[in-house]
Amino acid sequence: MRGVRTQVKQPADPVERHLAALADALHGPARAKRRMLDDMRHGLQDTAAAHAESGVPYPAAALWAVREFGSVRELAPVCQQELTIAQARHTARAVALTAPLLVVCWLLLRTAAGSGPILPPVLHILAAVGTATVLLAAGVLAATGALARRLPALVRLPQAVAWGGTAASTAMAVTAPALATCAALAAEWPLLCAGVLAAASHATVAPAARACRRCVRLTHLQPTRVTSPPAR
Repeated sequence: MRGVRTQVKQPADPVERHLAALADALHGPARAKRRMLDDMRHGLQDTAAAHAESGVPYPAAALWAVREFGSVRELAPVCQQELTIAQARHTARAVALTAPLLVVCWLLLRTAAGSGPILPPVLHILAAVGTATVLLAAGVLAATGALARRLPALVRLPQAVAWGGTAASTAMAVTAPALATCAALAAEWPLLCAGVLAAASHATVAPAARACRRCVRLTHLQPTRVTSPPAR
């Protein structure tokens, strides 16, 4: 019915309500986000139980625990930074697994086209893009990890991964139709298979790169006055 708004039922438990609000403010890999919220849930529940043991009713004890833990505004910047690093690693893995196909596709195109005009000049950048993005992804995977959020020098790495992944996915999107065209002209089925692989690689990398750009943007928008991770 027009004019009637659906009311979303909020969790009755103050702990769950607080975590739901925090979850809405965060973006990143689902598994890392779920693990982070589960850790916070255990910490909040333990704190609330400790307050309840002293005779405080559970609703008041839970509210007390939430206030001690910190508001969404206070927690979101640190949590989002951690999720952004996790998303950067996820994107780097996707690039590291798929970008080498750019070099393979370029070699197949060069073999099929020889030195003739069938090979567009723009495709000569495929090998360079593939090599550069693989090196970038490998460097990010080596540099990031459990200690990454404590190293201020790595603050720009997620942004580099986001745009490196975007470049790789764009190159893959260009490669797929080029390989299909060369396959039709040269009548060589390996080129068609390579084109399918390039399209599949684009479908894998593009969403990861897009999610990484969103996480980086949110990290930059978050206030930076909070510099220490939340207590658990």
